[in-house]
Amino acid sequence: MKQYDIDKIRSIAVLGYLGSGKTSFMESVLYMTGAKDKKGSVEEKNTTSDYLVEEQNRQSSLSMSLIGTEYDGYKFNFLDTPGSEEFLTEIHQAFTVVKGAVLMIDATKGIDVGTERLLTELNEENVPTVIFINKMDKENINIDDLVAKLRDVIGYQAVPFLWPIGTAESFRGYVDLVDLKSRIFDGSQTVDGDVPDECKDKVDELREQIMESVAETSEELLEKHFAGEALSQDEIYNGLRQGVLDGDLKPIVVGSVTNDIGVRTILEMIGKFMPAPNELKPMSGKDPETGEKIVRDTTASEPFSAYIFKTTIDPFVGSLHMFKVFSGSLKPGDEVAVSNKKKTVKINNLFALQGKKQIQVDQVKHGDIGALTKVDGLETGDSLSHPKKQIVFDGPAVPTPTMYVAIKPVHKKDEDKISSVLQRLNIEDPTFEVIRNPETAQLLLGGQGTTHISYILDRMKNMFKVEVETMDQKIVYRETIKKTAEAEGRHKKQSGGSGQFGVVKMRFEPVDPNENDYIFEEVIHGGSVPKNYFPAVEKGLAETFQKGPLAGFPMIGVKATLLDGAYHPVDSNEISFKMAANLAFRNATKDAKPTILEPIMKVDIIVKDDYVGDVMGDVNKRRGRVLSMDPYKSDRQHISAEIPEAEIIKYNTDLKAMTQGTGSFSREFIRYEEVPESLVDNIVEQYKEPDKN
Repeated sequence: MKQYDIDKIRSIAVLGYLGSGKTSFMESVLYMTGAKDKKGSVEEKNTTSDYLVEEQNRQSSLSMSLIGTEYDGYKFNFLDTPGSEEFLTEIHQAFTVVKGAVLMIDATKGIDVGTERLLTELNEENVPTVIFINKMDKENINIDDLVAKLRDVIGYQAVPFLWPIGTAESFRGYVDLVDLKSRIFDGSQTVDGDVPDECKDKVDELREQIMESVAETSEELLEKHFAGEALSQDEIYNGLRQGVLDGDLKPIVVGSVTNDIGVRTILEMIGKFMPAPNELKPMSGKDPETGEKIVRDTTASEPFSAYIFKTTIDPFVGSLHMFKVFSGSLKPGDEVAVSNKKKTVKINNLFALQGKKQIQVDQVKHGDIGALTKVDGLETGDSLSHPKKQIVFDGPAVPTPTMYVAIKPVHKKDEDKISSVLQRLNIEDPTFEVIRNPETAQLLLGGQGTTHISYILDRMKNMFKVEVETMDQKIVYRETIKKTAEAEGRHKKQSGGSGQFGVVKMRFEPVDPNENDYIFEEVIHGGSVPKNYFPAVEKGLAETFQKGPLAGFPMIGVKATLLDGAYHPVDSNEISFKMAANLAFRNATKDAKPTILEPIMKVDIIVKDDYVGDVMGDVNKRRGRVLSMDPYKSDRQHISAEIPEAEIIKYNTDLKAMTQGTGSFSREFIRYEEVPESLVDNIVEQYKEPDKN
């Protein structure tokens, strides 16, 4: 693959909800550009972008892939992204390195919730976008209705650039409203021609809309348009391009990727209307030492800088890192700084990618995207730069998991491998989390939803041959006391020779459990317990508090005061006073009224206006409380609430069902609170250790 000047490079994210045809679009692109002799298909599991076993089995994109190809003097870097909202971070990573997007829409499904979410995301990020209405050869499609619904979501930015000729089985091509020519599919290829008579009235109407859009890009063109003067073709192209770059226009194109209808035109439009890497705003980062803002223009004269936006793991080949060069250039043999990790690495091999196919290149220039291998210690989100001119780029925030499952190996031999395997996978996907909870003896895997977690487990099985089974997460409760109580602990043991003797009198009182695990004080007078045994009393309490009296959860929020006691000059020792402290607490619990504390999560929910009432009512049913509600972009609301963790174990699934897939949320632990008395017995029964007798 040859080197291209920056004005001939286009980096484009390919987006679309499940089943919209992204992967098939990429097959058509590779075929039309001559990169493949024959198109693959999702059904036959031989596509270029869905090369992972997990994607082939599910027939759905689950990981971003880079597809580079050449056409008509341009190099295109396509990033084929997953369609599920559980992989939204992949799209956000793509936005850090691309300048435009193609949004695929399944014409048979229309503007479904997933498509609406992506449209809103593109609009809010102001990404120049071409909207491709795919599958125009299917039944029951109303293009006027689809355009109207697009405008309901993003307004009159949605402007048809192509208009279909025929529908369903009679769909045979389209009219290019910019060039005023038709492209008809003759069964094997598309053939250029004139505008058919049957379309002329509609074409005239839509052409006028385009002229109005062009005129609005400058005062000069607006005056010319109002004066009735015809705009030149160059003025039309330049005006449309400016409108697309500014985000004022989102061209609508139509076609059928299975028949390669519309794909050639999209490639031409990307070249004509989409930004080159040095257009739009330059990249900004910060100095790793001072934190001061640094701006890097996408030019050859600026110091080298790049960002790793995707890492993939192969147990045999190692790690492969996809990166975008923002300034300067990168060659094999170069030493570069990993600016966010304060270390230097040497670059070995550089590649252009077509899915898993690696095409070796001798450099990656500013504005271009490439891949590197055989460099240890790199991962998604790393910044690379010239060692003497370092810069750190902030990637998208990594979301916290929205659900957890407990996992354990199917085969005992894999017990020691699970953690290391997950650690390796975490390099390519930082959006999942692994926690080993010693209290519940569970290994927890946290992810963005059921599809995301299933994908991780499939990767473990297919790539590393480690198979696990899943169980529900156990909630990490705590125990505390509600009343002040005093008790004596007397430990006496005599069995010949030196004995054991220790007596303590103690007071136990509740304190804020979120401020203190426990507090130990002594108010001994007269030496009834020598000072050298105070640490033993405290140590005995610390060990005792590891398992509370109700269900064995750790005790928190207890102040223990040593009031009095007794000792023996010969038989007293450290173990005696540890045991006495333990007995004192056990004796006090019958009067101290022990209870269970549960973790409370702060939950931030983003939901459309239509579902606010349902979601707020549901929060109350989950024993939660709504703290606030604020407008959040367009037609959505941000609901902040506090909910017990036990009530939101499967909230990811429940929220989707409640909001028809449009709601999202994040969660974080904030404190412990007392469990309602009516629930205590059930929790104790569920978690208490079985009787060993």
